[in-house]
Amino acid sequence: MSKSTLSKAVRQAAGITADQADAAIEAVLDTIVAATKAEGKFAIHGFGTFSKSERPARKGRNPKTGEAIDIAASRAIKFSAAAALKKSL
Repeated sequence: MSKSTLSKAVRQAAGITADQADAAIEAVLDTIVAATKAEGKFAIHGFGTFSKSERPARKGRNPKTGEAIDIAASRAIKFSAAAALKKSL
């Protein structure tokens, strides 16, 4: 589902304008990112948990040439689905 499709679904379900739906979606996503960044974890009961993941720098190999390369450290957000969400699928 794209962001515009999500916006349309929110608009129809809540009976609000397109701008209001877009603003609501942006607010939710910004809140999840900010809370995960600040606290390291953001949980929505019955839906799942977003958590910060830190990957250390490591050595790797270029699959084409086999040459050793350095892979930089990185940060990402992981999502783990709640049992209720998994069960509903």
